[in-house]
Amino acid sequence: MRYLGLLLAFLAPSITWAASPTLGVITPRGGQRGTEVEFTFNGARLKDAQEILCYSPGFTVGKIEVVNDNVVKAKIKIAADARLGQHSMRVRTASGISDLKTIFVGALHEIAEKEPNNEFKNPQKIPLNVTVTGTIENEDVDYFSVECKKGQRLSVEIEGMRLANQTVFDPAIAILNSKRFEIAACDDCAFAAQDGVISVIIPEDGTYIIQVRETSYGGNGECRYRLHVGTFPRPVACIPAGGKLGEEVEVTFLGDAGGPVKQKIKLPTTLDPDFGIFMQDAGGISPSPLPFRLSTLSNYVETGPSEFAKANVFDPNTQAINGIISKPGENDYYRFKAKKGQTFDVECYGRRLRSPLDPVMHMHKGEGGYLVGDDDARKPDCYFRWTAPEDKEYVLQLHDHLQKGGPTFTYRVEFTPVQPHLSLFFPKADGNNLPNQDRQMVSVPRGNRMAVLTYASRANFGGPLQVYANGLPKGMTLESDVMADNIDAVPVVLSSAADAPVAGGLIDLRAKHTDPKVNIDGGMKLRADLVYVQNVGSYIALDTNKAAMAVTQEVPFKVSLVEPKAPLVQNGAMNLKVKVERNKDFKQPVNVYMLWNPPGIGSASGITIPGDKLEGDYPINAAPTAQARKWKICVIAFAEAGFGPAWVSSQLITLDVEAPYISMSMDRPAVEQGKETELLCKITVAKPFVGIGKIHVVGLPHHVVAPVLDITKDTKEVIVKLTTQKDSPPGQHQGIFAQVYIPEQGEQMLHQVGGTVLRIDAPQPPKANQPVKVAAATPAPAVAPAKTEKKLSRLEKLRLEQAEKEKAAGGGKQ
Repeated sequence: MRYLGLLLAFLAPSITWAASPTLGVITPRGGQRGTEVEFTFNGARLKDAQEILCYSPGFTVGKIEVVNDNVVKAKIKIAADARLGQHSMRVRTASGISDLKTIFVGALHEIAEKEPNNEFKNPQKIPLNVTVTGTIENEDVDYFSVECKKGQRLSVEIEGMRLANQTVFDPAIAILNSKRFEIAACDDCAFAAQDGVISVIIPEDGTYIIQVRETSYGGNGECRYRLHVGTFPRPVACIPAGGKLGEEVEVTFLGDAGGPVKQKIKLPTTLDPDFGIFMQDAGGISPSPLPFRLSTLSNYVETGPSEFAKANVFDPNTQAINGIISKPGENDYYRFKAKKGQTFDVECYGRRLRSPLDPVMHMHKGEGGYLVGDDDARKPDCYFRWTAPEDKEYVLQLHDHLQKGGPTFTYRVEFTPVQPHLSLFFPKADGNNLPNQDRQMVSVPRGNRMAVLTYASRANFGGPLQVYANGLPKGMTLESDVMADNIDAVPVVLSSAADAPVAGGLIDLRAKHTDPKVNIDGGMKLRADLVYVQNVGSYIALDTNKAAMAVTQEVPFKVSLVEPKAPLVQNGAMNLKVKVERNKDFKQPVNVYMLWNPPGIGSASGITIPGDKLEGDYPINAAPTAQARKWKICVIAFAEAGFGPAWVSSQLITLDVEAPYISMSMDRPAVEQGKETELLCKITVAKPFVGIGKIHVVGLPHHVVAPVLDITKDTKEVIVKLTTQKDSPPGQHQGIFAQVYIPEQGEQMLHQVGGTVLRIDAPQPPKANQPVKVAAATPAPAVAPAKTEKKLSRLEKLRLEQAEKEKAAGGGKQ
């Protein structure tokens, strides 16, 4: 039996899961609500497209036309009441589900950019209240002209970075008059995620020019944009920045050229991760929403500038703070009462609501005295957990990290009791500075299986979890192990019946506490990277609460694991048997990987089963500290199936990790080159076994050999003869241990036990000018009865060696 990598806990490599199909971009990048738009889905392996999966309501998909393997077209009706802004879609084919891409829904009539429009003196004339769709090439500048009246609002908003083009596009916009005097300009707006937003009041009748370019004058054919131009309101902040579920709240919109405007908004009764608010007046409606927090707290809005002694007073048990750092250097203070032992999660929302504020919070005693604070726990928003040390008043202080401020530097602070939170997510594949959504879709071939590693994010509770799903496609079933309270991941295997319809959807994958008395249940929070900036990371991402799953067409192979009968012992190793079922004419190699290693378990990075083979051995090993328990594991595998890489998984099997059956101590032998010595191994049997075990001493230096010895459950010690040669390397040789194979249930359990150092000495050279003594012949002594030689201890051996050296050094003198 051969084992690979017995001493290393191998980690699985970064695997690029080649999803079939893939989606690069959807064009056009959006459409007007209330219209029908033909969208083109550009990607790869799309020729068997069957469905467009939409994450939000308001879309009716009509005929799907496959142009070729890389292009699919679909006519989609956008409802008149569809939510404005960003929406997510995927393509489902007979062989899989694509990655997630977005489109944008607008309120204005859409027109296309027309070249040439790259000279200030020759702009493209456009009417007000339109959305222009265009592209910026390298060093390109697009100009558009509009006719405006004095006192009229002119708002311009561009969607460029937010479109998540295949090339990162950072746009800049400006409004100029006919004399090329700049009225306003914007490169980056905190509200618009590095896109530009401008709102001005026109100073006089005339023609005004809108300029669009890449901020550093770059660009290419992939730098697409949507430019909203009109009289619509364009606030960039609001106060309060959140509200209580189900209530009607009066909101003041900030940042529009017309000044602050109050409007009443009815809030939904349930949490909506996509909820945002829009300002609307006679000039139109804002093109995109302002993020707005929904919670169970009513609002407290600051009443004006404050100081420590005259702080705003609120109730943290029922109210959320809403305020503005209205000028540079400003500090806001809030006074409240708390009882001893009362614990709050204190959470500030600034950047997460797209405010330019970089908030910092400090907690003080009411009479003075610093307690706790935070700057960037939420990167760059702030958070801390705080427990009141006594019944009294306290003061919360808030300011900008760089002491900045302005009329739109809004924030919201919520004090909430410590509550359990649970959500699930799939791990991201490692992207090389690129957005990567691999591993975030699950395609299960008919009559086959596919597994996905599912992570749980727990907060403020413990205990085991059970993963389950609502609304799985017909014919699909789910199996998973219980997620123990000391781990955060579990493999989930989805199986499809052989006659299951080829279909799919957006599935509610969830987990719940295994104790029915503990009412903790949570769903998905799956983050899709849309824009990934080098040295920054994920710049724009989208959270969804559904998992894309589908039953797909058959593939020509299956894999399974043979469940081992014997346990894997701590500090031991074994080979898992992987079997492949192949269609008769399928001869492609199958690449196999462990989906997940339980804590303390290591595995080979992967194995390949050649096209002419039906099985292979997958080496795994256990660290000495591996948790002793039964784990559920599986492998995943892919092979080229004629339409791209096809992925499947094995079933879940039980891997039993146990404590070693035996332990061993070894003495420290020494030997001269070319001679033999003995290695004493003392054995302790922790769990009796039936049959004969085998001991292999490994790690020996070159040209040192040892026999394989047998042991039983009653063996207490063995003496292993070590034989050296004249060219065996001298010195101290470490890393010597024993591999012991113990029989169990017809299988062999590998134990790695013991550990010692072997010293090999070179022979002592003869002393210079020393005469060689010739011993006189003596009669052969009478043969005495054989005596059992006493095994010398290590200390006795060392004493004997020293005496022999001293005798040799003395030259035989009496």
